[in-house]
Amino acid sequence: MASRNFYIQLIFNVLLIALTALLMAWSVVQEWYFTFGISLVLLVSQVYALIRFVNRTNRKIAYFFDAIRNEDFTLRFPERVNIKSFKELNQSLNRVNGLIQEVHLQLQIREQYYQEILKQASIGIMTFNEKGHILFSNPTLENLLNYKPLNHIKQLAQIDENLYEVIKAFKPFERRLFQLSNEREQYQLALKSTPLNLDGQSLLLVVVQDIRQELDEKETESWVRLIRVLTHEIMNTITPIASISDSISKYYRKGGQMVALEDLDQTQIKNTLKGLEVIKEQGGNLMEFVQSYRSLLNVPEPNRAIVRAMDLLEKINVLMASRTEDSPGSFKIICEPSELELFIDEKQISQVLINLCKNALQSVKGNTDGKVLLIAGQEEKTKFIEVVDNGPGIPPDLIDEIFVPFFTTKSEGTGIGLSLSKRVMQLHGGSLKVLSVPNQKTVFRLTFA
Repeated sequence: MASRNFYIQLIFNVLLIALTALLMAWSVVQEWYFTFGISLVLLVSQVYALIRFVNRTNRKIAYFFDAIRNEDFTLRFPERVNIKSFKELNQSLNRVNGLIQEVHLQLQIREQYYQEILKQASIGIMTFNEKGHILFSNPTLENLLNYKPLNHIKQLAQIDENLYEVIKAFKPFERRLFQLSNEREQYQLALKSTPLNLDGQSLLLVVVQDIRQELDEKETESWVRLIRVLTHEIMNTITPIASISDSISKYYRKGGQMVALEDLDQTQIKNTLKGLEVIKEQGGNLMEFVQSYRSLLNVPEPNRAIVRAMDLLEKINVLMASRTEDSPGSFKIICEPSELELFIDEKQISQVLINLCKNALQSVKGNTDGKVLLIAGQEEKTKFIEVVDNGPGIPPDLIDEIFVPFFTTKSEGTGIGLSLSKRVMQLHGGSLKVLSVPNQKTVFRLTFA
């Protein structure tokens, strides 16, 4: 409404100036000099009034935007004026000013709310720009590093020189583990970075979390699982040895005395030989078990090179061909993009894939609709290989046990294949994870750093 009245008044003034100019021209033609003089005065007055009218409006709008820019919401324009257009304009500006003030207050409240959340967060958070200036760090981080205030990442060198080097070289979406030591204790820090862009300025958000408790709990849980499996395997081997040894010893002792050789019959001697053979066999099994444990501990460092993912998958396809003779369509390979390259130890990763594919093919054996897919791909910057099957899957109560060394649900095998595979992926800086929906889909995913 204010803008419409403004334009109406502006048009009216322009038309009035035009009519006055025509009157001046007509006065010159008719040689009405007195009328010409009056017209000239009117024209100058009208032009001055028009300029003043426009300038007053522009000044108001300029004052309004200057106040908004300076976050000054006390500016109020008078609404009791005689000119209707100015009154409506002032009312509109005051209304807009009130709305902007309300939005500004809501943003301030929301900012304080988020600031309080960041301050109370149990993880350390900081943001810094390309020059290393720290724009924000919450109290948790300052307490964790025992240093405040944090204004620049160079201050981290006073805490730990290696920590400063890690943060300085941090790249977007990077993850690192860092052990921080001081005179009181050691911290296991998990670092994660995320890029931000604020007002055209590139920032890096770094989250720092002390994971000592989580690591201790996981370590204890892993030891419990390992000891449970080791105890089970060792007891299965030692129990028959102890039982047979006790039976044999009874042949040669009676009443605490040694039995004379001439008192032994042929059956006792045969049973003794059979028992010793069983003890030897059980001892051999125990030696194989220990050797398997040694192989798990002695995985060599990967000798990595650039390998085309399609070439790797085709080699695995050839190796699996003998296992899919009865159902040649049950095993397929997919590589997308086809030119995908991996920086890996080809021998180690091939062994991992062979083990996973063999397990997958065993799980779909006897299933007429059984299928196994070997898929290589890339999501954003993450490269991966997946082994997917539609077999019976892994029960939920066993999903956390399958990577425990020597744990197996099969009647044969040592139960270290998945443990070795996971160890190989850890040495590659990647991970091996599993997702299983029983009787629908099981996915083993190898993720490469």
